[in-house]
Amino acid sequence: MEGNIKSNTTNPYLVPVAILIAGGFIAAAVFMGGGGGNTAPVANTGDNQPTQAAPQPTGSTDDVRPITAEDHIKGNPDAPIKIVEYSDFECPFCKRFHDTMNEVMDKYGESGEVAWVFRQFPLEQLHPVKAMAEAVASECANELGGNDAFWQFADRFFELTPSNNRTEIETVIPQIVREIGLDETAFQTCFESGKYDEKIQADIANAIETGGRGTPWSIVVGPNGRTFPLNGAQPLAAVEQLIELAKKE
Repeated sequence: MEGNIKSNTTNPYLVPVAILIAGGFIAAAVFMGGGGGNTAPVANTGDNQPTQAAPQPTGSTDDVRPITAEDHIKGNPDAPIKIVEYSDFECPFCKRFHDTMNEVMDKYGESGEVAWVFRQFPLEQLHPVKAMAEAVASECANELGGNDAFWQFADRFFELTPSNNRTEIETVIPQIVREIGLDETAFQTCFESGKYDEKIQADIANAIETGGRGTPWSIVVGPNGRTFPLNGAQPLAAVEQLIELAKKE
C-alpha cells in the first residue's frame, strides 16, 4: 500500500473502505458479466464522447431515484430541469465532464433553470479501493460542512488528482479537508465509521437500474418528469441540446 500520513498506524484512508468492497464486487459482477467476461476497461465513443466501460445500457432512465434534500445539489433545488450525474472520482472522463457541468451551471445555474445532482458510482473493478474511499470522503465533507463543502471537495479533488487509480489519497484527502476548513479529527471519525456505506451502494444500484454501465452516466430530468440519457463525457454543446429538448417537453 501507499504511504501513511500516520506512520505508526494502518492507513486510515484505505482500511475502512474494505467494508464497502463486498458491495463493489456485486456491482463489478454486473459490469463484467454477460459478455464473455472481457469487458474493456475503457471505451471511447469519439474524441468528444468518451465513457468508462463498454456494455450498452439496458435499464430505464425512468427508474431514476426521486431527487430529495439528501442529494448533493448545485443550483436551485426547484429548477425545472435537473441533471443527475452518477460519477466516479477516479474516472478521467468524469474529471473532464465535471468541468463541462461547471460550465453548464455557469450558464444555466444562476437563472435557476438547471440544477446539477451528484450521485456516487465508484467502479471498484476499475479503481479498487480508492474510488470507494473518495466517495466516502466526499460524503463526510458534506456531513461536516454541508452542501457547499461537498462541492468544494468535489471541485478541488477533480482539479488536483490524475485519475485512473493513481491518486495518492493519503496526501490529497487530508490536504482538501484542511483547505476547505473541516475538522480533521471529526472527518477521520466519519471516514472510519462506515455510516455512508449503504448510501453509496444505493447510488450504485440506482445507476445500474437506470441503465448506467460506465461513468460518467447522467440523466436529464425535464419539467414534466420525462428523462433523457446522457452517456459519457459529452461536450457542452451536446448537454445544451438535451437541456433545450427537455425545455420543450
